[in-house]
Amino acid sequence: MVNTATDRDERLRRPAGLRSVRLGDTKVSFVPDGAIQGRPSAWLPDTTDEFWAAHPEYLDASGYLVASLGGLLVENGDRALLIDAGFGPHALPADPATPNGTMRGGALLDNLAELGRGPEQLEAVAFSHLHPDHLGWAAHSAPGGDRPVFAHADYLVAEPEWAQHALPEAAGLPEEAVAALAPRVRTVADGQEIFPGVRVRITAGHTAGHAEFVITGGGTRLIAFGDSMHSPVQADHPEWSCVYDHDPARSADHRRRLVAELEEPDTIGFGIHFADVVFGQVRRDGHGPAWRPLDTRDAGDDR
Repeated sequence: MVNTATDRDERLRRPAGLRSVRLGDTKVSFVPDGAIQGRPSAWLPDTTDEFWAAHPEYLDASGYLVASLGGLLVENGDRALLIDAGFGPHALPADPATPNGTMRGGALLDNLAELGRGPEQLEAVAFSHLHPDHLGWAAHSAPGGDRPVFAHADYLVAEPEWAQHALPEAAGLPEEAVAALAPRVRTVADGQEIFPGVRVRITAGHTAGHAEFVITGGGTRLIAFGDSMHSPVQADHPEWSCVYDHDPARSADHRRRLVAELEEPDTIGFGIHFADVVFGQVRRDGHGPAWRPLDTRDAGDDR
């Protein structure tokens, strides 16, 4: 666990760097791409300004929630899988008409290289869902060329998520992104093993076919829960759904079960948007926030 409350609070206010955890023979690493700011009472509409005033530790100096953007690299021997692909090489300014502050991507390929992997070494890219901040680089050509960034990879999408991609409720997925993805998409089913020790778990709520990924190794289970939670504060308040949840009630029902599951022994969570506390465990024991970030230097190789 993180050593002090001060360390934890500092990490809650900044985007995540490269962080790795080992699960037996499997290594999982957060691969940063960038970050997005969220207006707290807009991102989590059931919260109040009074709540955030009482919990400034979750907010940066400008009063925003900080959410990391990136992907999760899963390595087993010579094999490598990427879960989610960041936002891609562009940036958006703060927009008062949306719940968002600034949003930027672009660092994922450099951080993959820092981990010793080129995009051509990935056998597949699996997506928790089809929102632009998770598709990222998969919908772009490689820098300086016209080939896909992940030219040798299959794109793994949960069956119900891909079935929804052309419907009105899938707003935000541009036609050009669909065209870039479609030739490489391979749909996957609930419970399917897609990589050694990695199984898909379909958990509709955030989107109609949102997927989590359960990774096991070395007697430990890691749940990469995608956008089932957007902020560590939801581990204390699973009833609070994000403004971007397609079905807020269903999302909250699942989140209650997820939080209870993350309390179980030998279980780690991975929250892709969780500032610089992406790896952690849930401990609802009355001794502080339920989300307890891992000190990944103790859990594996911290970068």
